[in-house]
Amino acid sequence: MRQWILAAGLALCAFAAQADGLENKWRLEVSGNAKTAGQIVVQVSPEKGEPIRATAQIPAGTAENDVARNVSTALQMAASGHYSVEVDDGEDVLVKKKDGERDFAVTVVENTVQGVTVNVDTE
Repeated sequence: MRQWILAAGLALCAFAAQADGLENKWRLEVSGNAKTAGQIVVQVSPEKGEPIRATAQIPAGTAENDVARNVSTALQMAASGHYSVEVDDGEDVLVKKKDGERDFAVTVVENTVQGVTVNVDTE
């Protein structure tokens, strides 16, 4: 029952964040250093089509710039055909649609890394 409630809560959070709108460019602002190992799961949801999920494994002690790099690498591997992903200012990850792609939403589905926050903003 507990897992079901957690899954429902995560789905509602993802839906609420997605309801904020679709854009052509997003910025993920990574703050803090990893106090524990964990994972950060990011979902890219196009206006139409299947969402793409990327999971970044973060070791304990990882500095925020390296956390951003790990998230960027995971997104590049999962979404490179449709989106351009790059690290900006060391601790930010930019996700942009490629030519011919639809606008999209970005949500952080899960973050189990203590000490690290990831804020998602339109660019």
